[in-house]
This record gives sequence, structure tokens and C-alpha cells, in this order.
Amino acid sequence: MLHEIVIAGFGGQGVMSMGQLITYAAMHEGKHVSWLPSYGPEQRGGTANCAVMVSDQEIGSPLIENPTVAIVLNKPSFDKFEPRVVSGGVLIVNSSLIENKSTRTDIKVIEIPAIELATEIGEPRVSNSVILGAFVAASGAVTIDSVVEGLRNVLPERRHNLIPANKVALEKGAEFAK
Repeated sequence: MLHEIVIAGFGGQGVMSMGQLITYAAMHEGKHVSWLPSYGPEQRGGTANCAVMVSDQEIGSPLIENPTVAIVLNKPSFDKFEPRVVSGGVLIVNSSLIENKSTRTDIKVIEIPAIELATEIGEPRVSNSVILGAFVAASGAVTIDSVVEGLRNVLPERRHNLIPANKVALEKGAEFAK
């Protein structure tokens, strides 16, 4: 199965790190994967998105016009990518930061209060892992264990102490999405 994923938000929100985590998780599982970052005018504070493809087959092009999954972290990203999700696809919205509601009835919409859920587990810095947990549950593209393994590659060593909290956050997000 081919998963075409777009993750979008402001620079500094962890958009690229989330894409890298999915990429490392897919590689850990022996899947074919591509990761294509796209920055706006500035890395911090400007718009940023990345396209990740995960497949059991070879990937011909890393470009995504209509994602099967869109993870949006801010209103401009919601406005841009919500209409582009394929019918039958998934839109994951960080409802802690986005008040917009999708009116589409042909996609699955997961509005996840990521910051509040991360705060409940005592570590607001792992809100993106809450969102990734919802992504794992909704898509089946990779497993939580593989994402945790990817954290060792994506997080700087000084942040490896956050891996247990990230694992709890992934599980909480997955549970929320179900």
C-alpha cells in the first residue's frame, strides 16, 4: 500500500522532525520511503511542509499533489491541504492550535488536542508525538515501536531522556485516534 503523507505548519513546530520520524520508522520496517522537505521564506516562523511516501513497492516520484494523509499544525496549512486530501483519506488537525473545522464528509478527520494531551502526561514538549500516535493508528503506515526506534536517530543525544515520554505520548495519541 502507498501512503502519501504531507505534514505542514510553521518552521520550528517540528514538521521536518515528524517527517524524519516516519521515514526512519518505515526504513526500520524495511519499507520503501521518500522524504521531501519544503521550506517557506525562512525556516523558523515561515511555513514549512514535508512530503513522505511509505510503500511496500518502489516509489517513482517523491512529489505529492493529493495526500492520503495530511497532518496540519497551523491554520494556513489547514487552509492549503484540507481540500487536497484524497477522498477516503485522513486529515489530522492539531486542534490545540487550529479552530477550523473541516466540512468534508468524504475524509476521516481527527481533531487532536495535542498540547493538552501532552500536558496531561506531564511533558508538553512531546505534543508532536501525540499527533504521530494518531497518525500511526489512523494510517497503519508504520508502528509505534518503529517510531520510537526512529527517535534515537532524530533526537539529539541530549534529548534521549525524552524517549520514554515520547513513547507514552505516541500511545496516548493512538488511543485518542481510535
